Amino acid sequence: MAKGWVRAIAADPGLQTAIRIVGLVDVNLDAARKFAGEFSLRDVVIGSDLEAVLAQTRPDILFDIVVPSARLEVVAVGLQHGCHVLSEKPMATSLADGRELVRLAAEAGKLHAIVQNRRFVPGIRRIRSFIESGAIGDITAIHCDFFIGAHFGGFREEMEHVLLLDMAIHTFDAARFLADRKPIAVYCHEENPRGSWYAHGAAATAIFELEGDVTFTYRGSWCAEGANTSWESEWRIIGSRGTLLWDGADHFRASKVAGTEGFLRELAPIEVPAAADHRRTQGHASVIADFVAAIQEGGKPETAGDDNINSLAMAFAAIESARSRQRVTIE
Repeated sequence: MAKGWVRAIAADPGLQTAIRIVGLVDVNLDAARKFAGEFSLRDVVIGSDLEAVLAQTRPDILFDIVVPSARLEVVAVGLQHGCHVLSEKPMATSLADGRELVRLAAEAGKLHAIVQNRRFVPGIRRIRSFIESGAIGDITAIHCDFFIGAHFGGFREEMEHVLLLDMAIHTFDAARFLADRKPIAVYCHEENPRGSWYAHGAAATAIFELEGDVTFTYRGSWCAEGANTSWESEWRIIGSRGTLLWDGADHFRASKVAGTEGFLRELAPIEVPAAADHRRTQGHASVIADFVAAIQEGGKPETAGDDNINSLAMAFAAIESARSRQRVTIE
């Protein structure tokens, strides 16, 4: 993931101007040295002790691209050293840790935000604008399907609740963004299907209740071979006057009711205009640019921790529901 972040910075002229990488920290020093060479990062401090490298380089920003179990300690150290911190997702491995990160950032007077890069793909921004236009009326339901046979190797194949915590949170966050509603409750069934190469929880089905009587459903699997969906999921968004379909890639189809008679009313197609703001459709680069702009201009990034914790709460409520086999309210 660190490579993805650095490539995003290198590909964006504004970020190239705004950001200079001054240090690399890794428990494996050889990996850090190899990384520096691959990206021609000269005159950078390389070390395995985060506090020592922060003390030596005194950076404005810490990019936290560690395994989730290390996140709380890494972010806390960065904030203590006066850094704004941008973290990989998930925000934390527990809701209590997420709340602690919100508290620590507020106490330090620094920004802590999460890379929810799916918010910044063209399709999601395009749908948000389309919904706001009122073209299909008031949103009543959002349905998502995610089915991919992903062979990662490494820590993901050992994680508990791997789909809900490491991947589904992207879709949960995007759905919350599109609906512009707070989550209220969830019922979730989780499983690890026969043939799964994951240790736990590679598949899940969840029903969320959102404010305003909006329903969001999620069906997903990371061990579904044979018919992969997009990484962005396949979406059906239902409004009071019509429906939008998105395949998670480049195909959009929307229709609204045009007739007033008959068992099935006549429909009329609706154009789904492209996203207007190109700067907010570049995935990782847009998240980083949004974060840097907030620092420079004194604003708040869209994926700030005190907002993103609502998406984290969706994931942990789904996990609790799967454990208890009960509907769980989301606080």
